[in-house]
Amino acid sequence: MTTPKARAAAFCARFGLRLPILMAPMAGACPASLSIAVANAGGMGACGTLVMQPEAIAAWSGEFRAGSNGAFQLNTWIPDPTPLRDAAHEARVREFLGQFGPAVAETAGDAPLVDFDAQCAAMLAARPGVISSIMGLYPPDFVAAMRANGIAWFATVTTVAEAITAEAAGADVIVAQGSEAGGHRGAFDAADAERASVGLFALLPAVVDAVKIPVIATGGIGDARGIAASLLLGASAAQIGTALLRTPEAKTNPAWAAALATTRPEDTMVTRAFSGRAGRGIATDYVRAAASGPAPAPYPIQRGLTAAMRDAAGKAGNIQHMQAWAGQSAAMARAEPAADLLRQLWADASALLGA
Repeated sequence: MTTPKARAAAFCARFGLRLPILMAPMAGACPASLSIAVANAGGMGACGTLVMQPEAIAAWSGEFRAGSNGAFQLNTWIPDPTPLRDAAHEARVREFLGQFGPAVAETAGDAPLVDFDAQCAAMLAARPGVISSIMGLYPPDFVAAMRANGIAWFATVTTVAEAITAEAAGADVIVAQGSEAGGHRGAFDAADAERASVGLFALLPAVVDAVKIPVIATGGIGDARGIAASLLLGASAAQIGTALLRTPEAKTNPAWAAALATTRPEDTMVTRAFSGRAGRGIATDYVRAAASGPAPAPYPIQRGLTAAMRDAAGKAGNIQHMQAWAGQSAAMARAEPAADLLRQLWADASALLGA
């Protein structure tokens, strides 16, 4: 048995950190400027590469290294099986979406994903200290390539069973994601995301007890109390996402950032209405209406169908139709420089933990 502070210190020493706080790899909301600020404060930066072409991954990594010599992780989703298409149902979804934004083109659902193998190759070429996974496990050949290049694998899980499977597959660290998390949940089986919805403070100690490798806590951690509690429950570090979205370095859409400040835990909902994958966001007019509208198309079809609405809402600053992901601790997010925020979070958490 070790103390929470000793466990955190060992994790920091292993991964070149001064603070046991990691930025969540939020795809589409992770400008290099935010990771630079996080890493320069002593935490770990992150980039969710889901929607990025290989050249964009290289450019992001170059921009980060130009501003910081700190640690960062790269992350992408493990692909789902090819979804079944239903043209008649997609037409109903397009008609429904037309109430909330521009008319949806018949071909909108055909939007391709970025090639997974090309992303993996680009992440290897960028040589981060960490590559993390979500929605499943990397194939064995890629795990071997990471290991050969001295890159640690952080595997995101949402259940104890997933954690055990990830450790057996060679993960170096488990990221235990509670159901309070904003954005998409990392369930290995997309169809199981809502049924197996476990809160962080039930999930975390169970995962810690089930595996022998370090565990990072994430999901709904918004302040020093959450960080301290996570370490007391056995985590080696805490990962935060929504808590960083109001910092200036995050460059969050102003309407989204402002809405976070008044979002209570019960003002968020888990929805498939943006992408076809379960994710937690602000319970906007669109999200509430979609709950009783036509069932979303599967991922990534739904993501393509909602692209026009999301783009128009973002340009107009219309929070009611915007993809505004938010964890249940959204209102704890503070509009202050990220480096100052991280240092204060750890100072306060350290005080709560005592000697």
